[in-house]
Amino acid sequence: MIYRFRIILDTHEDVFRDIEIEADNNLEDLHNAITQAFGFDGQEMASFYVSNDLWEEGEEISLFDVSDEPGGVKIMGETILEDVLDEENTRLLYVYDFLSMWTFMVELADIGEREEGRMYPNLMFAHGEIPEEAPEKEFISEEIETEDDFEEDFDLDPEDYDNLDFDENWN
Repeated sequence: MIYRFRIILDTHEDVFRDIEIEADNNLEDLHNAITQAFGFDGQEMASFYVSNDLWEEGEEISLFDVSDEPGGVKIMGETILEDVLDEENTRLLYVYDFLSMWTFMVELADIGEREEGRMYPNLMFAHGEIPEEAPEKEFISEEIETEDDFEEDFDLDPEDYDNLDFDENWN
C-alpha cells in the first residue's frame, strides 16, 4: 500500500508538499522525505506527534531517544507508518529543528496501490516557497486565575485572618 500525504508548513502563506511513501516504511523515512521536499539538510533534531482532528499534540515519536531512561520515547526508525496511521487516524504534527521550530501539519490524504516503475518516496506536488526563517509561533496560554477567582473557588476572605487556618507566627 502507498500512503499519500499532504504536508503543510504552519505559516500564513500556502506552502505544502504532497508526498507518497510505502505504508510499511518507518517514520524516519517520512522524516527524510519531508526534509528533502522542503530543502532542509536533515541534520537537525525532529519529532512527530500523533494528532487528532483539532491538531492537538499527542504522543511524541522522536528521531532519537533523548529521554532519561532508554526506551522512554518511541523512535521514528522503529515506528512503522501503518502502525500509527490509518483511515481513522490521519494526522501528525511534525517539528523540525527545535531551535527554529519549523512546524508542519501532516495529513494522510489517500491510501492507494503501488505503481510499477515508480520510486518511493515520491514528491508528487510542491506549492509555495519556504521562508528564510521559521514562522513565529503564537503561544496561547490558558487564562490565569485572578485573585478574585481564587477567593471564590475557596470561599476565602483575605481580611478574615482568624478563619484562614494558619499560624501567622509559624517562624
